[in-house]
Amino acid sequence: MLEQAVARRIKVVGFDVDGVFTDGGVYIGLVANHPLEFKRFHTQDGLGVKLLRAAGLPVILVSGRASEASEVRAKEMEVDELIEVAPDKKLPALIQALEQRGLALDACAYVGDDLADVAVLRAVGLPIAVANAAAEVKAVARCVTAVPGGQGAVREVAELLLKARGEWSVLLERYCEVGDVARPARRAR
Repeated sequence: MLEQAVARRIKVVGFDVDGVFTDGGVYIGLVANHPLEFKRFHTQDGLGVKLLRAAGLPVILVSGRASEASEVRAKEMEVDELIEVAPDKKLPALIQALEQRGLALDACAYVGDDLADVAVLRAVGLPIAVANAAAEVKAVARCVTAVPGGQGAVREVAELLLKARGEWSVLLERYCEVGDVARPARRAR
């Protein structure tokens, strides 16, 4: 269980992509002699992103590799920022993104799965690992999801954080009433 005081200090949520939004698998092949990459994303994670953003929490994706598939999914989910840098540049890139928003690392939750995320997880205010994360990642995490990356872990993190902040019920009611948390609920007449 996440303490309310910790959850309320969070002003932005960062996520790794491969291994968090996906199961870490990458499908690569050729179509008409052009390289093509596919990744499998879980639809529940998209709703998790939408719920976080509806609560006023910007979502930043920080990937250790460039990927058109990640770019398409980030755009579809309307994340606030997608950062694609070398794995050793993840922390400096996140710091820069936070500074542009007037935020410090202690106001950031971050979800990771592998060794490239350890430096970021050690630096943020709320480090979170997915269930199938490397042992070194779990060791620095304050929370570990029940489900693995690519299986709804992002949605689980959103629910955990929003419940601890006391915002889950209102967002759930709005979603159930109008089918979208981005639109305000209609008032009964």
